[in-house]
Amino acid sequence: MAKGKDRNRNVYREFGKPDPMARAVPDRAPNQQTLKVQVSRKGRGGKTVTVISGFQHKPDTLNTLAKQLKAQCGTGGTAKDNVIEIQGDHAQTLVELLVAKGYQAKRSGG
Repeated sequence: MAKGKDRNRNVYREFGKPDPMARAVPDRAPNQQTLKVQVSRKGRGGKTVTVISGFQHKPDTLNTLAKQLKAQCGTGGTAKDNVIEIQGDHAQTLVELLVAKGYQAKRSGG
């Protein structure tokens, strides 16, 4: 290998431009998404949480939607890993709110 030929090659990069090969997160329209709404207690110390999964949104859009749903239910919650968790059993209310926003939402589980 000739000297100076591979000077722009990065073996390890902590800073700088993001990876150009990284996949973009799709941000689909609400009518193109099928959501599952289920009530769960697993791994939460017996506390009931309503979990909404199946989102295909960017994190900013998901956080905005989570904030609106939490306000409508009057409770806390979080948005992470394309899943929204709302504290308490609000499955029926959330299905109605999501359908009103244009999503295809179904209640899953018991």
